[in-house]
Amino acid sequence: MAKAGEKNKTGEFISEVSGSVLGAISFDKSLYDEYGVKRGLRNADGTGVMAGITGIGNVRGYFIRDGERVPAPGELTYRGIDINELCDGFLKDGRLGYEETAYLLLFGKLPSKAELQTFCERIAELRVLPEGFTEDMILAAPSLNIMNKLSRSFLALYSYDDAPETYGGDVKDELEKALCLTARAPIIIANAFAAKRHYYDKGSLHIRRPEPSLSTAENLLRIVRRTGKFTDDEARLLDLCLVIHAEHGGGNNSTFACRVLSSSGTDIYSALSAAVGSLKGALHGGANERVLAMFDDIEANVENPNDDGEVRDYLLKIVRGEAGLRDGKIYGMGHAVYTLSDPRALILKNTARKLAEKSEFIGKFNLIETVERLTPGVLAETGKRTKPICANVDMYSGMVYKMLGIPRELYTPLFAVARVPGWCAHRIEELWSNGRIIRPAYKAIAKEQRYVPIDERQESEQ
Repeated sequence: MAKAGEKNKTGEFISEVSGSVLGAISFDKSLYDEYGVKRGLRNADGTGVMAGITGIGNVRGYFIRDGERVPAPGELTYRGIDINELCDGFLKDGRLGYEETAYLLLFGKLPSKAELQTFCERIAELRVLPEGFTEDMILAAPSLNIMNKLSRSFLALYSYDDAPETYGGDVKDELEKALCLTARAPIIIANAFAAKRHYYDKGSLHIRRPEPSLSTAENLLRIVRRTGKFTDDEARLLDLCLVIHAEHGGGNNSTFACRVLSSSGTDIYSALSAAVGSLKGALHGGANERVLAMFDDIEANVENPNDDGEVRDYLLKIVRGEAGLRDGKIYGMGHAVYTLSDPRALILKNTARKLAEKSEFIGKFNLIETVERLTPGVLAETGKRTKPICANVDMYSGMVYKMLGIPRELYTPLFAVARVPGWCAHRIEELWSNGRIIRPAYKAIAKEQRYVPIDERQESEQ
């Protein structure tokens, strides 16, 4: 370790040689086309490179006709069941649906009443974290970022498992670990947030034990809220958020990360920790936070949010990089697959509007709908996009969490909590149906050079 007086010297050295690093990775982007490299594992038309087969989830947003992509209403299926039918089913019965959805993803079929009851009881048993885990792994090392703490906690759970490695073993052992992580993830993020609020925000430390008789959504609201109170409508809305985020096919970045690690034969804790790290990214699960940041900016700078002209003018500034986050993006609009509509966004929008109409959030909700309506025209006018574009789930999920009084630091962690059974299902499918390590190729373009003896080497030039 460098001494205190050497810190600046080290920093100056890094600054001096950093230019050579950038020089080493700078190359003509036309080489991607020359060598037929599919950047981001995307084909030239934007579709994903076919890398596997899955029976878990499917995402459709277009169809191919005469070799061309034709926009279509978005569809999302879990084990072949349309997401709208799944949600309508439990909502019509007046039930919460996340546990049922987790069962469907993990076991490949809808549970009977008895099976669902047993499943919920087992989840309730597993919610209790190992003795000393909260004190040793969360409170002793609090994190400013809850996603990082969730990732580290998943890795730490390896040490509390008597038989953490299941590669080549019995699928029953892997399913038990999947149930354990599904049950414990909500408690981990709730306790991690309590630690963050106490140690970083200088608030009081409130940690509640999970209530066995409550669902995942109900326990989250009870533990995270200072009062511990919630309404049935609020629990139903949060539960719906968990359901629509539980799965999204094998090609999304975090699920693919889980499958890549799983294909190497590593343990479930490492695979899901990697998935959490992927979902943390602003271009993936972290986008919902950027959506709210964008709307905060719009509200602060648009005098009359009910005036389409004012909103449109400000959106033009955002697209030109003159306002907002100054990156030219209207967050919450557009998706890699969906073209005409994102079914998850539609479900949230329709349900959340009912709650917004009963609260002070109706104005904010109307602004979101205005931005959704005006964005296609703004993008077409600026030449940024001429193809159909729709609002994605991030456009409404952040607002839903805000309406529920959930702190912004928990928006992406809630996404991760919801996705755990989906990740686990894909891991199991990867291990027991593929059996081959995922290893794509990269085209090497470095020119051959000779080894230079150290006494003949030149200092880096700025």
